[in-house]
Amino acid sequence: MWVPKYVRDAKKGVDSPIPTQEVSNEEFIPRPQNEKQRQVEDLIGTCGEENAKKLGMQRRDFMRTSMGMATAFLAMNAVHGDQIDVDPVEALEPEASAEKFPKGEYFIIDDQGHYSSNFERGIPGPGGMGMGNLRGMPFMREAGLDSAVTAEGTSFHNFIKEMFFDSETSMLVLAGLEDYEKQRDEDGNVLQDWERSTLGMASWNMSRRKKDINAMAGSQRVLSQANCAPNHYWDKQRNRPDYPALYEQMEREVNLYEADSWKWYCHTDPAKSGTGYQLDDEWAAAFYEYSRKLGQKIFCIHKGFASMSRTMGGLANPKDVEKAALENPDLTFVIYHSGLKAIPGIPSASSAEIRKSMDFDPATGDFEWHNVLMDIKRRNPQIDNVYCELGSSFGLLALLDPILCQHFMGKNIKYFGADHVVWGTDCIWWGSPQWMIDYMKRFQISDELCEKFGYAKITKEDKAKIFGENAARIWGIDLEEKREALPADAIEQFKTSYEMAGGQRSNAAYGWVRAEA
Repeated sequence: MWVPKYVRDAKKGVDSPIPTQEVSNEEFIPRPQNEKQRQVEDLIGTCGEENAKKLGMQRRDFMRTSMGMATAFLAMNAVHGDQIDVDPVEALEPEASAEKFPKGEYFIIDDQGHYSSNFERGIPGPGGMGMGNLRGMPFMREAGLDSAVTAEGTSFHNFIKEMFFDSETSMLVLAGLEDYEKQRDEDGNVLQDWERSTLGMASWNMSRRKKDINAMAGSQRVLSQANCAPNHYWDKQRNRPDYPALYEQMEREVNLYEADSWKWYCHTDPAKSGTGYQLDDEWAAAFYEYSRKLGQKIFCIHKGFASMSRTMGGLANPKDVEKAALENPDLTFVIYHSGLKAIPGIPSASSAEIRKSMDFDPATGDFEWHNVLMDIKRRNPQIDNVYCELGSSFGLLALLDPILCQHFMGKNIKYFGADHVVWGTDCIWWGSPQWMIDYMKRFQISDELCEKFGYAKITKEDKAKIFGENAARIWGIDLEEKREALPADAIEQFKTSYEMAGGQRSNAAYGWVRAEA
């Protein structure tokens, strides 16, 4: 059975500023907690309790400070070796972290944010991403999801709190899912809102929430995506897209919803067309051509993390990126998860076994499917319209084995360059993204790996590009203008009031983990 991570932690008395095992958003099967992760978890609890007592604080309050975060990173170093830039003094003096890693140092745009609509609809349970169509799939039924828990954790209002109040995120992209909207009822009347789709991240709902947040803030804080894809409206007699219906929906998503990009899942079939699609096939080509006419040229593509589809999972392999990028140089392709396959494996205390379970080759530093994306760039250095996004892949690897995370980032930057890697977290499922932000601030690739595999050290300039500058270039955001506008907007004022009133991170992760016996 799978249970939400925060439910598991509450039962075990765990209070940690970082998740202590893999957390799934229902796009992949989470591994059980391995021995090293248990060691980290135990150390966080023990050291957190000791440090809190030294400072005369309650452990709960301590764990929500920068000192609690430093304590967690020190625990990771104790288990995995000194892989994270953290000093012991940071666990006892908040000024130490504030001086070394000041807040606001980077303009952060999270390219992959999610919430669920279950709470506002009165449906119990976090609902994953509200992916009702996925719940009927075999691997989801076999997971035995425990939905008898509150839906408020993944709600829209908690999403705002976790993403904006409890982290340094400045802007975010509401990332779409494999959903399509029903266009008309039996009488031919055009449907609206919930009648079109009840998915929490349906295109119409993302558009609504984007406009809600931006209106509340008085400035642009959120971008949204459109879920429409080549196989969403299907002519079954001709076995091809129903182009009139498809183009109608495309027009609606661009003109009415004002979507800022498309979001595709090539390996899913929500409309029951009987097939998936590829970025380089004729159906995608027709979509590209009509999208150009509508003025939308940004395509965010889910690649990797294919557990959700047993029959079409191979379509999540990024091999089709090559031809699509070469034949469409005017389009931008943001490859979500950087194509990391992330097949679930059996955990072990052995680093070799953990790495094997990730389809990792220690001789080359390659991950399966991720290496396909890297090879595309290596063969075609002229490709300039493909970006590697980090959502879930970065956080998963950081918690599983920091060395794997260094290989992952090292390859992305070596082949695509720091100017073609974009920040994304897949939160709210991992909780507030602040732990990933702090990890990235402290992140570095070891001298040993740089020498052996030809990786480069990551500079502050590189991190500034990854955190926000690259996404700003993709979406045409003037960062200087935004830096001036945000301090005066309503969200920043609410955040200040929240902090002055003693508001704290929940330290809760809302995605799924395997229940323990």
